[in-house]
Amino acid sequence: MKTKFTVSILAALVAASCAATNVPSTSTAATTAPETLSLAETNTSPMAESGELTIKQIMADQDWVARSPSRAYWMLDGSGVIYQQKREASVVSDWFHLPLDKDAAHKIPLERLHHYAYGNGIFNDDRSMVAYTFEGNVFVRNVESGDVRQLTRDKARQSQLSFLNDGRVSYRQGNDFYAVDPASGMTEQMVALATRDKPEAVAEPSDFVAREQLELIEFVQKERRDRQARADHQQQITQQNSSVGPQPFYLGANKQIVAASLSPNGEQMIVAITDPQSWRDDGDIMPNYVAEDGRVKAESVRRRVADAKPVEHQVLLLDLASGEQTQLTYNTLPGWNEDVLADVKAENHAAQGKEYTPEKAPRAITLMQDWGWQNGAIRWSENGSNAVVMLEAWDNKDRWLASIDFAGKQLVNEHRLHDDAWINYTHNDFGFLPATDDKIWFQSEEDGYAHLYTKVLGGDKQQLTSGDYVTENPTVDAQTGAIYYTANSSHPGIYELYRVDTESGETEQLTDLDGMVESFELSPTGDNVVFNYSSALQPSELYVSSLNEQGSAERLTSTATEQFKAFDWSVPEIVPVPSSHVDKPIYTRVYYPENYDPNRAEKYPAVVFIHGAGYLQNAHAGWSGYQREFMFHTFLTRQGYVVLDLDYRGSKGYGRDWRTAIYRNMGWPEVEDLVDVVDWAGENTNVDTERMGTYGGSYGGFLTFMALFNEPGLFKAGAALRPVSDWAHYNTGYTSNILNLPDDDPIAYRRSSPIYFTEGLEDALLINSPMVDDNVFFQDSVRLVQRLIEHEKEDFETAIFPVEPHGFRQPSSWLDEYRRIFELFEENLK
Repeated sequence: MKTKFTVSILAALVAASCAATNVPSTSTAATTAPETLSLAETNTSPMAESGELTIKQIMADQDWVARSPSRAYWMLDGSGVIYQQKREASVVSDWFHLPLDKDAAHKIPLERLHHYAYGNGIFNDDRSMVAYTFEGNVFVRNVESGDVRQLTRDKARQSQLSFLNDGRVSYRQGNDFYAVDPASGMTEQMVALATRDKPEAVAEPSDFVAREQLELIEFVQKERRDRQARADHQQQITQQNSSVGPQPFYLGANKQIVAASLSPNGEQMIVAITDPQSWRDDGDIMPNYVAEDGRVKAESVRRRVADAKPVEHQVLLLDLASGEQTQLTYNTLPGWNEDVLADVKAENHAAQGKEYTPEKAPRAITLMQDWGWQNGAIRWSENGSNAVVMLEAWDNKDRWLASIDFAGKQLVNEHRLHDDAWINYTHNDFGFLPATDDKIWFQSEEDGYAHLYTKVLGGDKQQLTSGDYVTENPTVDAQTGAIYYTANSSHPGIYELYRVDTESGETEQLTDLDGMVESFELSPTGDNVVFNYSSALQPSELYVSSLNEQGSAERLTSTATEQFKAFDWSVPEIVPVPSSHVDKPIYTRVYYPENYDPNRAEKYPAVVFIHGAGYLQNAHAGWSGYQREFMFHTFLTRQGYVVLDLDYRGSKGYGRDWRTAIYRNMGWPEVEDLVDVVDWAGENTNVDTERMGTYGGSYGGFLTFMALFNEPGLFKAGAALRPVSDWAHYNTGYTSNILNLPDDDPIAYRRSSPIYFTEGLEDALLINSPMVDDNVFFQDSVRLVQRLIEHEKEDFETAIFPVEPHGFRQPSSWLDEYRRIFELFEENLK
C-alpha cells in the first residue's frame, strides 16, 4: 500500500473563528495512485467524553446537529456576505448579513429584504448597476450609491432578467418580453409570443355552400372587404408608428413554449417549442390514506418510463424588426439521423426471433436539460452578434453545441459529444467568455472525465484541464475571463477550489483544506472568494479566502450545536479497495468500533451501507449528505460493528467509464463491487464475512434487493428502504439514460429489475416503504412482496409508513425505520 495520505480536519467540531492554511500558487498533477485517506490522525477536537448515543437522538429533528448557512453571496462592495439559515424548529429560513470586520451576523429585517435580494442578480456592462427580482418583481440597484429602484409591482412575476446593450433591463412576463428604462421607468413590450395560428381577417370559403354564399350575397362581400380594410390599416399603424406595441409572433396552434431568449441587442430571439407535453396521464395517481378530510385522496404522480414517448423541440429564430420567423433544422448536425440504437434493437429483435434492419431517420432532438445549471441551453455573446445553443438527442447518445448562422439561418455544429451509453445529465455547462463575441467555453467528458475547454466559433477546441478527476461548479470571472471551479484532482474524495487562465491554460490551486469545498462565489472586487466547506466531522460552514495572496482561509460561521459536538463521532477512513473487475479501486469509507482490535480472536460483525441516487459520491472527505446514516454508523460501531460505505460503479466523481459501467446492466457491476468490498473486509479488517449485513435507500434499496436475490449468502440480512423493484415503473429522465426505453430494450429492463429475481432470496430481508412516495412508488414494494409470497419465501418482513414521501419528514418515522434496521442486524449478525 502507498504511503498513507493524512487529511487535517479543518477546525473539526471546534468553534474556532479561522484556520490557517497554505495556499499554493500552482496546482500539482493529479494523484493517480490510490491512497488510503485517514480522516482521524489530526483530529484533536476537545469533544466531551462520550455520552449515550441513541437512535432516537440521531433521528430527531436535525436542528440538533447544525443549521448550516446556504445560498451565500457578497455585499456589492465586498465588505461582507449575505446568507440564508433555517430558523430553529421551523420550516422558514431567514437572511443574515455578516460584515467581514464583525464577529457576528445580524438578521435582515423583512421590510429591508428587497434591498439585498441581488444574489442571483445581473450586472450591466460597466458593473455600475445590478438588476434582480424579489418576490417576482424587478429591482435595480446602483452599486456605488446603494440606491434601489423598484421597476414593477404586481402579481405577474417577472423572470429572465438581462441588461440590453442600450442600458435597459429586459424581463419575461408569461410569454411576453419587456424592456424597461431604469432611469425613466418607461416600459416597452419587445416581443409577444402567441401559441396559436395567425388570425385571418378574411378566410377562404371552406366548401361549396360557402363559396356560393360569397358569390351571391353582396352584403357578405362588403363585410369581408371591411374586415380586410380594418386589418390592413391596423397592420400599417403597427409597422409605421413606433408608439404601438409589436404584433405577436404566432407560433402555431397546439404548441408549448419550452424556452425563449432575447438577444442583448434586442434584435432577435431564439424560441424552442414542442407539442404540448404533460408530465403525467389521467391514470397516474397515488392513493393517500391519511388525508386531512379523512378520505382517501388520489394524488397526481409522474408518468412511468414505460409510458414515455420521444419528444422533439423545434428551434425558431425570430427577427424582431421584420417579424420573420424561421425554424432552424437539425440536418446540419453530425449524426442527426443515425440509428444509434441499431445494435440494441437488433439484440432485442433476435431475442424475439426477429431480424432488425438499421435505417437512417431523423432523431428526436431537444434543448439540453442539464440537472445542475441555471442559465439554460441558449447563450448569447455580450453584444448579441452570436448565440450558441446546446442540444441533445432524446435517445441520450449525443449532445451538440451549435452556433447560429444568422445570415444563412441555420445551425452550425461547434462540438459533438457522443456516448455509446448515455450523455451525462450534469457537467454540461457552457457560455461565451467575457469581452469576446466568438469564443466559448464548455465542459465535456470526451476524454473520460468532466473537463473544461475553450473554442473560437468555427475553430478548433482547446482543452484547459486534464487528468483523472472531474471539474465541478465552473464559474467565469466576468472581469478577468478566468474560470474558477472545484475539482478532486489531489484525491477522489477531496474537492478544492481552482482557477484556470483561459488564454495560457495555467491552473492554480486556491485552497488546501483537505475536505469538501462546495458552492462558492467570487467577490465583486475580485480579490476574495466566499465558499461553503465541510469535513467528515464538520457540517457545512462559510469560509472566506484571498484570491491574490498566499494566506489563510478564515472561517465565518459556526453552526454545529454544542450537543452535537459533545459526541465522540466515529471518523471514517477512506480506503481504495482493489476491484477484481476493473483497474480502478472502489473507494470506501470504513468505520471501526471503539477499541478496535485487528487481532481479536472473535471477528467483528459488519454492515455495508449502499448510498442512493446511483450517480452520487459518498466516500469523500466532506460532510455526508446522509448525515443521519453517518451518525447511525457511529451508533453501530459502539455496538461492535465495522461499517463500510462504498462508491460502487455508477457513482459520481470517478469519470465517464465508472459512471457508464452500468449501462443496460444495472445492479450487476455494483453487486460485483459489493462482493469485492466484503472480501476485502474479511481479509483486512478482522470481519467475519459470515456475519455481514447491508442496507440502503432508493437506489441503495434496489441494490440491496439485487445483492440478496443474486448473491445469496453474501449478506445474512439486508434492509431495502423506499426501493426500486421494477425500472419500467420509474421516471423517464433518469431511467431512459441507462436502460433506453422499455419498448426498445426490454432485455435491459428484465436484466436490471429485482422483481425478476425474487426467487433467489435466501437471507433475511426487511422492506421499508413509504406509502405517499411520488418518486419510487409504493407499488414497487407491493408488487415485489406479492412475488415473494408466490415464491413462498418466509424470511422477509415489510414495514409501511403511511404519511411519508420518498424523503421522510417525521422524526417518529425515521426512528421506527432505523430501530427496525438495527433489530434486523442484531438478530441476524450477532
